[in-house]
Amino acid sequence: MTETQTDTVGAGNPSAPTVFFLSDSTGITAETLGNTLLTQFPGHPLERRTIPFITTVEQAHEVVAVIDQLAAAGPRPIVFSTAVSQDVRSVLARSRGHFFDLIGAHLGQLEDALGSSASGQPGQAHGVGDAVRYQSRMAAVEYAIEHDDGQSLRALERAELILIAPSRCGKTPTTMYLALQHGILAANFPLVEEDFASLSLPKPLLPFANKCFGLTSQPVRLSQIRQERRPGSTYASLNQCTFELRNAEDMYRANNVPYVNSASMSVEEISATVLQRMQLHH
Repeated sequence: MTETQTDTVGAGNPSAPTVFFLSDSTGITAETLGNTLLTQFPGHPLERRTIPFITTVEQAHEVVAVIDQLAAAGPRPIVFSTAVSQDVRSVLARSRGHFFDLIGAHLGQLEDALGSSASGQPGQAHGVGDAVRYQSRMAAVEYAIEHDDGQSLRALERAELILIAPSRCGKTPTTMYLALQHGILAANFPLVEEDFASLSLPKPLLPFANKCFGLTSQPVRLSQIRQERRPGSTYASLNQCTFELRNAEDMYRANNVPYVNSASMSVEEISATVLQRMQLHH
């Protein structure tokens, strides 16, 4: 059994309950679902702990002992579990924490709906699982790395998506997320001041205009991000950011390139928007 400490809010606050994300696999699903629920309760100080790979009853008892110790000393922990094994789930459920079974609560209903029994095998969501899909995602990651920030124009015709935007608008993390999570062959291309001499797309992108999607931002936000990279530079100035964003948006509109303002969006939200508007589905 291994343990990872995730983002901690209110660390050292004895009144802050500990949130446990428990799993017999990586813990990604428990974190994602649990944190989604917790976003509905902003302002609560919390300490988060992820414990993945709880694969035996003995390990489950060890985890329960930790939870019960915290429950005896302070506020009852909140426990999100995505353990698939019935034996492991039953042990974890006996902890003194507030226990939320994110998998077991629905397995019975799904078994009824499908007319068959669940396999009970952990690790299917984030393991290698479907080898073909896994290889597809890894190939997409390699493609995204090669085509990051316009480094390569080779095989652009293979791209399913080309993200375009001024520097620091979120192109790279978005293409990497789309590749790793969805297996999308995504390139990204920076828009620089020379590209704004006309409203036309940069020449290498002209044959692939239908694959382009634009990102924009708020000038103040973009200036703040650029200041962290090159403080005091023209590149990071508010005037320069305003100029680039205004011209980028004009270019998008002139070429019927769909775009979204990424200033207040997470990578997941940007990616979901791109997938929906570009009708990309794997």
